[in-house]
Amino acid sequence: MEKNMKERQKLDRRDTYTPTDAPQVRGNCDHALNREETLSVHGLKTPSNNPDVDILQPAGGHKVDMLVFILNDDGKPLMPCKPAKARHLLKEKKARVVSSNPFTLQLLWHCEEYTDPTILGIDAGYKHIGFSAVTEKKELISGEAVIRTNIPKLNQEKSMYRRNRRNRLWYRQPRFINRGNNSKGWFAPSIAHKLQTHIRLIEKLKKILPVSKVIIEVASFDQQKMKNPEISGIEYQQGELQGYDIREYLLEKFHRKCVYCRKTNVPMEIEHLTPRSRNGPDTVDNLAISCHECNQRKNDLTAEEFGYPEVRKRALKSLKDATFMNIVRWKLTQLTEAIHTFGYITKKNRISPGLDKSHANDAFVIAGGTTQARPTVFDVTQRRRNNRSLQINRKGFRPSIRRRRYPLQPGDVVEFGESRYGVVGVHSYGNYVIIMNGEKKMDVNIKKVKLVKYGKGLRFTTQFLPTLSHMDLFGGS
Repeated sequence: MEKNMKERQKLDRRDTYTPTDAPQVRGNCDHALNREETLSVHGLKTPSNNPDVDILQPAGGHKVDMLVFILNDDGKPLMPCKPAKARHLLKEKKARVVSSNPFTLQLLWHCEEYTDPTILGIDAGYKHIGFSAVTEKKELISGEAVIRTNIPKLNQEKSMYRRNRRNRLWYRQPRFINRGNNSKGWFAPSIAHKLQTHIRLIEKLKKILPVSKVIIEVASFDQQKMKNPEISGIEYQQGELQGYDIREYLLEKFHRKCVYCRKTNVPMEIEHLTPRSRNGPDTVDNLAISCHECNQRKNDLTAEEFGYPEVRKRALKSLKDATFMNIVRWKLTQLTEAIHTFGYITKKNRISPGLDKSHANDAFVIAGGTTQARPTVFDVTQRRRNNRSLQINRKGFRPSIRRRRYPLQPGDVVEFGESRYGVVGVHSYGNYVIIMNGEKKMDVNIKKVKLVKYGKGLRFTTQFLPTLSHMDLFGGS
Protein backbone atom coordinates (compact mmCIF):
# COMPACT_ATOMS: atom_id res chain seq x y z
CA MET A 1 0.00 0.00 0.00
CA GLU A 2 2.80 2.36 0.90
CA LYS A 3 4.53 1.60 -2.40
CA ASN A 4 1.40 2.44 -4.39
CA MET A 5 1.04 5.77 -2.58
CA LYS A 6 4.62 6.74 -3.44
CA GLU A 7 4.07 5.87 -7.08
CA ARG A 8 0.96 8.05 -7.18
CA GLN A 9 2.85 10.97 -5.62
CA LYS A 10 5.51 10.67 -8.32
CA LEU A 11 2.85 10.83 -11.00
CA ASP A 12 1.27 13.90 -9.39
CA ARG A 13 4.63 15.71 -9.32
CA ARG A 14 5.62 14.92 -12.89
CA ASP A 15 6.32 17.75 -15.34
CA THR A 16 3.51 17.84 -17.87
CA TYR A 17 5.06 20.47 -20.12
CA THR A 18 5.64 19.25 -23.66
CA PRO A 19 8.32 21.09 -25.67
CA THR A 20 7.36 22.51 -29.05
CA ASP A 21 9.98 20.45 -30.87
CA ALA A 22 8.66 17.14 -29.53
CA PRO A 23 7.43 14.68 -32.19
CA GLN A 24 3.70 14.62 -32.86
CA VAL A 25 1.75 11.65 -31.44
CA ARG A 26 -0.25 9.72 -33.99
CA GLY A 27 -3.93 10.46 -33.62
CA ASN A 28 -7.26 9.65 -35.18
CA CYS A 29 -6.77 12.24 -37.95
CA ASP A 30 -3.74 10.51 -39.53
CA HIS A 31 -5.88 8.63 -42.03
CA ALA A 32 -7.40 11.90 -43.26
CA LEU A 33 -4.04 13.62 -43.61
CA ASN A 34 -2.65 10.70 -45.63
CA ARG A 35 -5.49 10.75 -48.15
CA GLU A 36 -4.60 12.44 -51.43
CA GLU A 37 -7.96 14.17 -51.77
CA THR A 38 -7.47 16.02 -48.47
CA LEU A 39 -3.97 17.37 -49.05
CA SER A 40 -5.27 20.58 -50.61
CA VAL A 41 -7.80 21.39 -47.86
CA HIS A 42 -6.42 24.48 -46.12
CA GLY A 43 -8.64 24.16 -43.04
CA LEU A 44 -7.37 20.68 -42.14
CA LYS A 45 -4.44 20.81 -39.72
CA THR A 46 -3.31 19.25 -36.48
CA PRO A 47 -2.89 21.32 -33.30
CA SER A 48 0.55 22.15 -32.04
CA ASN A 49 2.09 20.79 -28.84
CA ASN A 50 2.06 24.29 -27.38
CA PRO A 51 -1.35 26.04 -27.51
CA ASP A 52 0.32 29.45 -27.51
CA VAL A 53 1.89 28.84 -30.90
CA ASP A 54 0.16 27.87 -34.13
CA ILE A 55 2.32 25.65 -36.32
CA LEU A 56 1.64 25.08 -40.00
CA GLN A 57 2.81 21.99 -41.83
CA PRO A 58 4.00 23.23 -45.25
CA ALA A 59 4.32 21.19 -48.42
CA GLY A 60 8.05 20.65 -47.94
CA GLY A 61 7.62 19.10 -44.49
CA HIS A 62 9.40 21.87 -42.55
CA LYS A 63 7.74 23.45 -39.51
CA VAL A 64 8.30 26.99 -38.33
CA ASP A 65 6.62 29.06 -35.63
CA MET A 66 4.73 32.20 -36.51
CA LEU A 67 7.36 34.86 -36.01
CA VAL A 68 7.14 38.10 -34.04
CA PHE A 69 8.58 41.14 -35.78
CA ILE A 70 11.16 43.24 -33.91
CA LEU A 71 12.14 46.90 -34.26
CA ASN A 72 15.24 48.47 -32.74
CA ASP A 73 14.93 51.40 -30.36
CA ASP A 74 15.44 53.77 -33.32
CA GLY A 75 12.66 52.10 -35.34
CA LYS A 76 14.87 50.14 -37.74
CA PRO A 77 13.68 46.58 -38.39
CA LEU A 78 15.65 43.63 -37.05
CA MET A 79 15.32 39.92 -37.67
CA PRO A 80 12.05 38.53 -36.27
CA CYS A 81 12.12 36.22 -33.27
CA LYS A 82 10.09 33.29 -31.95
CA PRO A 83 7.08 33.86 -29.67
CA ALA A 84 8.97 32.47 -26.66
CA LYS A 85 11.64 35.13 -27.05
CA ALA A 86 8.97 37.81 -27.45
CA ARG A 87 7.25 36.70 -24.23
CA HIS A 88 10.59 36.89 -22.43
CA LEU A 89 11.22 40.44 -23.71
CA LEU A 90 7.77 41.59 -22.61
CA LYS A 91 8.09 39.94 -19.21
CA GLU A 92 11.48 41.55 -18.59
CA LYS A 93 10.09 44.89 -19.85
CA LYS A 94 12.79 45.11 -22.49
CA ALA A 95 10.29 45.71 -25.30
CA ARG A 96 6.89 47.23 -25.91
CA VAL A 97 4.09 46.40 -28.35
CA VAL A 98 3.91 48.94 -31.17
CA SER A 99 1.52 47.13 -33.50
CA SER A 100 -0.73 44.11 -33.52
CA ASN A 101 -1.28 44.28 -37.28
CA PRO A 102 0.89 42.24 -37.59
CA PHE A 103 2.23 41.75 -34.06
CA THR A 104 5.39 43.88 -33.70
CA LEU A 105 7.62 44.73 -30.74
CA GLN A 106 10.07 47.60 -30.32
CA LEU A 107 13.12 47.15 -28.12
CA LEU A 108 13.66 49.60 -25.26
CA TRP A 109 17.43 49.27 -25.56
CA HIS A 110 19.79 49.53 -28.50
CA CYS A 111 20.65 46.19 -30.08
CA GLU A 112 23.40 45.44 -32.56
CA GLU A 113 21.91 45.40 -36.04
CA TYR A 114 22.85 41.94 -37.24
CA THR A 115 20.51 41.08 -40.10
CA ASP A 116 20.44 38.41 -42.79
CA PRO A 117 20.00 39.30 -46.47
CA THR A 118 16.22 39.27 -46.99
CA ILE A 119 14.55 39.19 -50.40
CA LEU A 120 10.94 40.34 -50.74
CA GLY A 121 9.02 38.71 -53.58
CA ILE A 122 5.84 40.34 -54.92
CA ASP A 123 3.36 38.60 -57.22
CA ALA A 124 1.57 41.69 -58.52
CA GLY A 125 -1.95 41.37 -59.85
CA TYR A 126 -5.27 43.03 -60.60
CA LYS A 127 -7.27 41.56 -57.70
CA HIS A 128 -4.66 39.81 -55.53
CA ILE A 129 -1.09 40.47 -54.39
CA GLY A 130 1.13 37.65 -53.23
CA PHE A 131 4.05 38.54 -50.96
CA SER A 132 6.86 36.59 -49.33
CA ALA A 133 10.10 37.55 -47.54
CA VAL A 134 12.77 34.85 -47.68
CA THR A 135 16.25 34.43 -46.24
CA GLU A 136 18.71 31.67 -47.00
CA LYS A 137 17.33 29.43 -44.24
CA LYS A 138 13.65 30.27 -43.81
CA GLU A 139 10.67 32.32 -44.90
CA LEU A 140 9.88 35.24 -42.59
CA ILE A 141 6.41 36.22 -43.79
CA SER A 142 4.04 35.09 -46.49
CA GLY A 143 0.53 35.96 -47.52
CA GLU A 144 -2.01 37.14 -50.03
CA ALA A 145 -3.63 40.57 -50.17
CA VAL A 146 -7.03 41.23 -51.73
CA ILE A 147 -7.36 44.55 -53.57
CA ARG A 148 -10.57 46.55 -53.53
CA THR A 149 -12.52 46.44 -56.80
CA ASN A 150 -15.33 48.90 -56.02
CA ILE A 151 -13.43 52.08 -56.94
CA PRO A 152 -15.20 52.56 -60.34
CA LYS A 153 -18.60 52.13 -58.68
CA LEU A 154 -17.78 54.68 -55.96
CA ASN A 155 -16.52 57.17 -58.55
CA GLN A 156 -19.72 56.69 -60.52
CA GLU A 157 -21.80 57.39 -57.41
CA LYS A 158 -19.73 60.49 -56.67
CA SER A 159 -20.32 61.75 -60.21
CA MET A 160 -24.06 61.11 -59.88
CA TYR A 161 -24.31 63.01 -56.59
CA ARG A 162 -22.33 65.92 -58.00
CA ARG A 163 -24.56 66.09 -61.09
CA ASN A 164 -27.72 66.06 -58.97
CA ARG A 165 -26.29 68.75 -56.70
CA ARG A 166 -25.41 71.04 -59.60
CA ASN A 167 -28.80 70.50 -61.26
CA ARG A 168 -30.63 71.93 -58.24
CA LEU A 169 -29.86 75.45 -59.47
CA TRP A 170 -31.88 76.93 -62.33
CA TYR A 171 -28.75 78.04 -64.04
CA ARG A 172 -25.13 77.33 -63.41
CA GLN A 173 -22.46 78.75 -65.63
CA PRO A 174 -20.60 75.99 -67.55
CA ARG A 175 -17.14 75.23 -66.27
CA PHE A 176 -14.45 74.11 -68.70
CA ILE A 177 -11.26 74.19 -66.65
CA ASN A 178 -9.66 71.08 -65.20
CA ARG A 179 -11.34 68.84 -67.73
CA GLY A 180 -9.26 65.75 -68.27
CA ASN A 181 -5.66 65.14 -67.43
CA ASN A 182 -3.36 64.13 -70.24
CA SER A 183 -0.14 64.72 -68.34
CA LYS A 184 2.51 62.02 -68.52
CA GLY A 185 2.27 59.45 -65.78
CA TRP A 186 -1.46 59.97 -65.12
CA PHE A 187 -3.57 56.87 -64.41
CA ALA A 188 -7.29 56.32 -64.14
CA PRO A 189 -8.49 56.45 -60.50
CA SER A 190 -9.11 52.68 -60.33
CA ILE A 191 -5.65 51.91 -61.71
CA ALA A 192 -3.98 54.52 -59.48
CA HIS A 193 -5.62 52.95 -56.43
CA LYS A 194 -4.31 49.48 -57.30
CA LEU A 195 -0.84 50.88 -57.92
CA GLN A 196 -0.84 52.66 -54.56
CA THR A 197 -2.01 49.48 -52.82
CA HIS A 198 1.03 47.62 -54.15
CA ILE A 199 3.34 50.41 -53.00
CA ARG A 200 1.68 50.69 -49.58
CA LEU A 201 2.00 46.95 -48.96
CA ILE A 202 5.69 46.95 -49.89
CA GLU A 203 6.36 49.93 -47.61
CA LYS A 204 4.49 48.21 -44.77
CA LEU A 205 6.66 45.10 -45.08
CA LYS A 206 9.84 47.17 -45.27
CA LYS A 207 8.97 48.80 -41.95
CA ILE A 208 8.91 45.48 -40.07
CA LEU A 209 11.54 43.47 -41.98
CA PRO A 210 15.15 44.28 -43.01
CA VAL A 211 14.44 43.91 -46.73
CA SER A 212 17.60 44.13 -48.82
CA LYS A 213 16.06 43.51 -52.25
CA VAL A 214 12.59 43.57 -53.83
CA ILE A 215 11.65 41.42 -56.83
CA ILE A 216 8.32 41.98 -58.62
CA GLU A 217 6.78 39.77 -61.28
CA VAL A 218 5.79 41.98 -64.21
CA ALA A 219 4.55 40.89 -67.62
CA SER A 220 2.62 42.52 -70.43
CA PHE A 221 -0.57 40.81 -71.51
CA ASP A 222 0.93 39.35 -74.69
CA GLN A 223 3.73 37.74 -72.67
CA GLN A 224 1.42 36.44 -69.98
CA LYS A 225 -1.06 34.85 -72.39
CA MET A 226 1.09 34.11 -75.41
CA LYS A 227 -1.33 31.65 -77.00
CA ASN A 228 -4.56 33.67 -76.66
CA PRO A 229 -3.86 37.27 -75.64
CA GLU A 230 -7.06 39.00 -74.53
CA ILE A 231 -7.87 42.52 -73.42
CA SER A 232 -11.10 43.49 -71.71
CA GLY A 233 -13.35 45.72 -73.76
CA ILE A 234 -14.94 47.15 -70.63
CA GLU A 235 -11.56 48.36 -69.42
CA TYR A 236 -11.02 49.97 -72.82
CA GLN A 237 -14.00 52.22 -72.25
CA GLN A 238 -12.77 53.02 -68.76
CA GLY A 239 -9.44 54.25 -70.10
CA GLU A 240 -7.30 51.25 -69.20
CA LEU A 241 -6.44 50.52 -72.86
CA GLN A 242 -5.02 53.89 -73.74
CA GLY A 243 -3.24 53.95 -77.08
CA TYR A 244 -5.57 51.41 -78.68
CA ASP A 245 -8.46 52.33 -80.99
CA ILE A 246 -11.15 49.77 -81.73
CA ARG A 247 -9.55 48.43 -84.90
CA GLU A 248 -6.04 48.18 -83.48
CA TYR A 249 -7.41 46.61 -80.33
CA LEU A 250 -9.18 43.89 -82.33
CA LEU A 251 -6.15 43.28 -84.55
CA GLU A 252 -3.97 42.81 -81.49
CA LYS A 253 -6.57 40.68 -79.75
CA PHE A 254 -7.04 38.20 -82.61
CA HIS A 255 -3.41 38.06 -83.82
CA ARG A 256 -4.24 39.96 -87.04
CA LYS A 257 -5.91 36.82 -88.39
CA CYS A 258 -9.41 36.23 -89.68
CA VAL A 259 -11.31 34.58 -86.83
CA TYR A 260 -13.02 32.19 -89.28
CA CYS A 261 -10.57 31.14 -92.01
CA ARG A 262 -7.37 32.15 -90.13
CA LYS A 263 -6.02 34.07 -93.14
CA THR A 264 -3.30 36.68 -92.63
CA ASN A 265 -1.86 39.50 -94.74
CA VAL A 266 -5.28 40.30 -96.21
CA PRO A 267 -7.50 43.36 -95.61
CA MET A 268 -9.49 42.87 -92.41
CA GLU A 269 -12.97 44.14 -91.60
CA ILE A 270 -14.66 44.68 -88.25
CA GLU A 271 -17.17 41.88 -87.76
CA HIS A 272 -20.23 41.82 -85.46
CA LEU A 273 -20.63 38.40 -83.88
CA THR A 274 -24.34 39.14 -83.42
CA PRO A 275 -25.30 41.29 -86.46
CA ARG A 276 -26.72 44.76 -85.94
CA SER A 277 -29.74 43.68 -87.97
CA ARG A 278 -30.55 41.40 -85.04
CA ASN A 279 -29.94 44.08 -82.39
CA GLY A 280 -26.28 43.19 -81.89
CA PRO A 281 -24.45 45.86 -79.82
CA ASP A 282 -21.35 47.78 -80.90
CA THR A 283 -19.48 46.90 -77.71
CA VAL A 284 -16.02 45.38 -77.98
CA ASP A 285 -17.15 41.98 -76.65
CA ASN A 286 -19.42 41.64 -79.73
CA LEU A 287 -16.72 42.56 -82.26
CA ALA A 288 -14.07 40.56 -84.08
CA ILE A 289 -12.05 40.84 -87.31
CA SER A 290 -12.55 38.81 -90.47
CA CYS A 291 -11.65 38.91 -94.14
CA HIS A 292 -14.12 40.27 -96.70
CA GLU A 293 -15.09 36.81 -98.01
CA CYS A 294 -15.97 35.38 -94.61
CA ASN A 295 -17.85 38.53 -93.67
CA GLN A 296 -20.00 38.23 -96.80
CA ARG A 297 -20.66 34.50 -96.34
CA LYS A 298 -21.66 34.99 -92.70
CA ASN A 299 -24.21 37.63 -93.71
CA ASP A 300 -26.77 38.06 -90.86
CA LEU A 301 -25.89 34.88 -88.97
CA THR A 302 -24.45 34.81 -85.49
CA ALA A 303 -21.03 33.30 -84.85
CA GLU A 304 -22.68 30.23 -83.35
CA GLU A 305 -25.01 29.77 -86.33
CA PHE A 306 -22.06 30.23 -88.69
CA GLY A 307 -20.32 27.31 -86.98
CA TYR A 308 -17.72 29.12 -84.84
CA PRO A 309 -18.94 29.20 -81.21
CA GLU A 310 -15.34 29.40 -79.92
CA VAL A 311 -15.02 32.91 -81.38
CA ARG A 312 -17.64 34.16 -78.92
CA LYS A 313 -15.68 32.66 -76.02
CA ARG A 314 -12.50 34.41 -77.18
CA ALA A 315 -14.35 37.72 -77.46
CA LEU A 316 -15.80 37.43 -73.96
CA LYS A 317 -12.60 36.30 -72.29
CA SER A 318 -11.25 38.89 -69.85
CA LEU A 319 -7.68 39.81 -69.10
CA LYS A 320 -7.97 42.71 -66.69
CA ASP A 321 -4.99 41.59 -64.63
CA ALA A 322 -2.66 41.47 -67.63
CA THR A 323 -4.01 44.81 -68.85
CA PHE A 324 -3.27 46.36 -65.47
CA MET A 325 0.29 45.01 -65.38
CA ASN A 326 0.88 46.13 -68.96
CA ILE A 327 0.08 49.70 -67.91
CA VAL A 328 1.77 50.10 -64.52
CA ARG A 329 4.56 47.49 -64.51
CA TRP A 330 7.47 49.86 -65.11
CA LYS A 331 5.98 52.57 -62.89
CA LEU A 332 5.70 50.05 -60.05
CA THR A 333 9.30 48.86 -60.34
CA GLN A 334 10.52 52.44 -60.65
CA LEU A 335 8.73 53.73 -57.54
CA THR A 336 9.74 50.76 -55.39
CA GLU A 337 13.30 50.45 -56.78
CA ALA A 338 12.62 46.78 -57.46
CA ILE A 339 13.98 44.17 -59.84
CA HIS A 340 11.50 42.70 -62.32
CA THR A 341 10.92 39.10 -63.35
CA PHE A 342 8.42 37.35 -65.62
CA GLY A 343 5.65 34.83 -65.19
CA TYR A 344 7.18 31.96 -67.13
CA ILE A 345 10.22 32.02 -64.81
CA THR A 346 7.95 31.94 -61.76
CA LYS A 347 5.96 29.00 -63.14
CA LYS A 348 9.11 26.99 -63.83
CA ASN A 349 10.50 27.62 -60.33
CA ARG A 350 7.17 26.75 -58.70
CA ILE A 351 6.74 23.44 -60.53
CA SER A 352 10.27 22.22 -59.69
CA PRO A 353 9.67 21.85 -55.89
CA GLY A 354 6.08 20.69 -56.48
CA LEU A 355 4.27 23.72 -55.02
CA ASP A 356 0.59 24.33 -55.71
CA LYS A 357 -0.54 27.34 -57.70
CA SER A 358 -1.25 30.24 -55.35
CA HIS A 359 -0.24 33.87 -55.05
CA ALA A 360 1.71 33.18 -51.85
CA ASN A 361 3.62 30.30 -53.44
CA ASP A 362 4.37 32.40 -56.51
CA ALA A 363 5.79 35.16 -54.31
CA PHE A 364 7.80 32.54 -52.41
CA VAL A 365 9.61 31.33 -55.53
CA ILE A 366 9.94 34.90 -56.85
CA ALA A 367 11.94 35.70 -53.70
CA GLY A 368 14.18 32.70 -54.36
CA GLY A 369 12.43 30.25 -52.05
CA THR A 370 13.01 26.53 -52.54
CA THR A 371 12.97 24.31 -49.44
CA GLN A 372 13.03 26.93 -46.67
CA ALA A 373 10.83 26.49 -43.60
CA ARG A 374 7.57 28.39 -44.02
CA PRO A 375 5.30 30.09 -41.43
CA THR A 376 1.54 30.53 -41.38
CA VAL A 377 0.17 32.42 -44.37
CA PHE A 378 -1.40 35.83 -43.72
CA ASP A 379 -4.64 36.94 -45.35
CA VAL A 380 -4.49 40.69 -45.96
CA THR A 381 -7.70 42.58 -46.60
CA GLN A 382 -8.19 46.24 -47.38
CA ARG A 383 -10.93 48.39 -45.91
CA ARG A 384 -11.80 51.91 -46.98
CA ARG A 385 -11.07 54.59 -44.42
CA ASN A 386 -14.20 56.62 -45.20
CA ASN A 387 -12.63 59.67 -43.56
CA ARG A 388 -14.92 62.33 -45.01
CA SER A 389 -15.53 65.62 -43.22
CA LEU A 390 -18.99 66.24 -41.79
CA GLN A 391 -21.11 68.96 -43.38
CA ILE A 392 -21.98 71.73 -40.93
CA ASN A 393 -24.89 74.15 -41.16
CA ARG A 394 -23.21 77.35 -42.28
CA LYS A 395 -23.09 79.54 -45.37
CA GLY A 396 -26.31 78.12 -46.77
CA PHE A 397 -25.32 74.45 -46.64
CA ARG A 398 -27.79 71.83 -45.53
CA PRO A 399 -27.05 70.33 -42.11
CA SER A 400 -25.66 66.81 -42.00
CA ILE A 401 -28.06 64.06 -40.95
CA ARG A 402 -25.19 62.36 -39.16
CA ARG A 403 -24.60 64.73 -36.27
CA ARG A 404 -21.58 63.02 -34.75
CA ARG A 405 -18.97 60.41 -35.57
CA TYR A 406 -18.85 57.50 -33.16
CA PRO A 407 -15.44 56.42 -31.82
CA LEU A 408 -15.91 52.84 -33.08
CA GLN A 409 -16.55 51.94 -36.70
CA PRO A 410 -17.41 48.62 -38.39
CA GLY A 411 -14.30 46.50 -38.77
CA ASP A 412 -12.48 47.79 -35.68
CA VAL A 413 -11.04 45.26 -33.23
CA VAL A 414 -11.99 45.64 -29.56
CA GLU A 415 -11.22 43.79 -26.33
CA PHE A 416 -14.13 42.47 -24.27
CA GLY A 417 -13.51 40.20 -21.30
CA GLU A 418 -10.67 37.86 -22.22
CA SER A 419 -11.24 37.84 -25.97
CA ARG A 420 -11.04 40.13 -28.95
CA TYR A 421 -13.97 40.87 -31.22
CA GLY A 422 -14.72 42.70 -34.43
CA VAL A 423 -17.11 45.66 -34.34
CA VAL A 424 -20.29 45.30 -36.39
CA GLY A 425 -21.84 48.67 -35.56
CA VAL A 426 -22.78 51.24 -32.90
CA HIS A 427 -26.35 52.18 -31.97
CA SER A 428 -28.45 53.79 -29.22
CA TYR A 429 -26.75 57.16 -29.65
CA GLY A 430 -23.32 55.57 -29.27
CA ASN A 431 -24.07 53.84 -25.96
CA TYR A 432 -24.02 50.26 -27.23
CA VAL A 433 -21.84 48.40 -29.69
CA ILE A 434 -22.49 45.15 -31.55
CA ILE A 435 -19.42 42.91 -31.54
CA MET A 436 -18.83 39.58 -33.25
CA ASN A 437 -16.27 36.77 -33.01
CA GLY A 438 -16.90 34.09 -35.62
CA GLU A 439 -20.59 33.22 -35.33
CA LYS A 440 -20.97 34.67 -31.83
CA LYS A 441 -22.60 38.13 -31.84
CA MET A 442 -23.19 40.25 -28.73
CA ASP A 443 -24.65 43.65 -27.89
CA VAL A 444 -22.69 45.25 -25.04
CA ASN A 445 -22.22 48.64 -23.45
CA ILE A 446 -19.53 50.63 -25.23
CA LYS A 447 -17.88 51.45 -21.88
CA LYS A 448 -17.09 47.75 -21.35
CA VAL A 449 -14.98 47.37 -24.49
CA LYS A 450 -11.47 48.62 -25.16
CA LEU A 451 -10.21 49.60 -28.60
CA VAL A 452 -7.31 47.41 -29.78
CA LYS A 453 -6.85 48.76 -33.29
CA TYR A 454 -8.81 50.42 -36.04
CA GLY A 455 -9.93 48.20 -38.88
CA LYS A 456 -9.03 50.59 -41.69
CA GLY A 457 -6.37 50.20 -44.34
CA LEU A 458 -4.41 46.94 -44.65
CA ARG A 459 -5.42 44.30 -42.13
CA PHE A 460 -3.36 41.15 -41.52
CA THR A 461 -5.30 38.10 -40.32
CA THR A 462 -4.66 34.36 -40.03
CA GLN A 463 -6.81 31.28 -39.53
CA PHE A 464 -5.57 31.23 -35.92
CA LEU A 465 -7.86 33.36 -33.69
CA PRO A 466 -6.41 33.13 -30.16
CA THR A 467 -7.91 34.44 -26.94
CA LEU A 468 -6.68 37.50 -25.10
CA SER A 469 -4.22 35.52 -22.95
CA HIS A 470 -2.60 34.19 -26.11
CA MET A 471 -2.67 37.66 -27.62
CA ASP A 472 -0.76 39.11 -24.71
CA LEU A 473 1.94 36.45 -24.84
CA PHE A 474 2.10 35.76 -28.52
CA GLY A 475 0.28 38.51 -30.38
CA GLY A 476 -2.45 38.18 -32.92
CA SER A 477 -3.67 39.97 -35.94
